Amino acid sequence: MKLLLDRISLAFIAVTSAYVGIFAYFAPKTWFDTFPGFGLRWLPQLGPYNEHFAKDVGAAYLAFTALSLMALAHARKQAVVPLAGAALLVFNTLHFVYHLTMLHMYAPLDRALNVVLLGLLVVMSVILVIPAGAVTDRRSTSST
Repeated sequence: MKLLLDRISLAFIAVTSAYVGIFAYFAPKTWFDTFPGFGLRWLPQLGPYNEHFAKDVGAAYLAFTALSLMALAHARKQAVVPLAGAALLVFNTLHFVYHLTMLHMYAPLDRALNVVLLGLLVVMSVILVIPAGAVTDRRSTSST
């Protein structure tokens, strides 16, 4: 069960990180003006555009993509997933906390989406740092 949760979490983080990373690095101005897409705009209200910053954000997210994919490929190795999870947990928690302080700048839908999506990344990162033995399958531990 833990391996499945790890794989789902790593795959989700890899996909979302790739989306942000590719968008921010290769189209930084468009990313800034239109992120997250789908008719929503979350970045202009946070301050002026800066190409260097936008490309650095893209590079960092591409690094998270690589980290997540490598951990996914080696998920059965005991230390790999928690190490990746620890790095992702630090970033995702700090990112989430920052955005919580900025919710007043957004409309209600954007507030809710920020909390839910960024909170989900924190939860998935927590899953990755939980030791494998801490999550057991109830079927294998129940008495008959």
